Amino acid sequence: MKIFMDDKIKKLAYTGYLAKGAVYAITGVLAFLAAFNMGGEKAGKLQVVEFLEKQPFGRVLLAVLGLGLICYAIWRFIQSVRDPEGIGTDGKALVKRVSFFISGLIYLGLGIFAIVDIFYEPSSGSGGGKSSFLSGDTGKYVFVVVGIALAGKGIYQFIKAYKGDFLKKFEIQSLPDGFKRRLIENMGYAGLISRGVLTSIIAYFFLKAGFSLGGGSEDLKGTSEAFSFIQQNSSGPWLLGLVALGLVCYGIYMFTLSKYRKFHA
Repeated sequence: MKIFMDDKIKKLAYTGYLAKGAVYAITGVLAFLAAFNMGGEKAGKLQVVEFLEKQPFGRVLLAVLGLGLICYAIWRFIQSVRDPEGIGTDGKALVKRVSFFISGLIYLGLGIFAIVDIFYEPSSGSGGGKSSFLSGDTGKYVFVVVGIALAGKGIYQFIKAYKGDFLKKFEIQSLPDGFKRRLIENMGYAGLISRGVLTSIIAYFFLKAGFSLGGGSEDLKGTSEAFSFIQQNSSGPWLLGLVALGLVCYGIYMFTLSKYRKFHA
């Protein structure tokens, strides 16, 4: 059963889409510049926060971004718990709603990190290795489970792009402007494929770390390491440039969600 969704919830979602789009667009631009030695950096989400902090009015930018990401997290929690669009309670729907909740936790943490970063200097003593909790059998199982989940998410991105399911959120045929339709379609396809590539590589990192914890010393790797992985061959700069442009496209796709997404409630 669908729950009435008022304008406040819709505005929350729209604000969240804008903030998420900004994170992906900045990530893509920085990676693209790094691919061709034009400045920039192969950054993950946390590095984007650090990048913004260094800019003019950086604290203001971080406050806006942090609040926007918290809005996105709350929207994901609403989707997961209240199910305002009537996704349902069958097996497939429950998996989707759980993924919404996990996504909410991730972006809530990122939003809080952005706001906390306004007031506190980062600690210089933090290391990049695994904690003792993740160094034994427990860590092995955690990494393998997370790796499998990320692999599933990566495959899901490709399936969404192949089926074009993401277009249903816009009621694409109802948009009178052909340019807007093509923009949404092209940005969505390119963005989902790029996300699928990156997520699949990060899944590989987690699985590799999980299976080698017993006899090796794999460190946890994320988006920036995935960019480096893509770049490790003769065509690396071009491949990284394409994936980076795909992330920019995904950011633009998020912006189109904030403008044209339809809510069925």
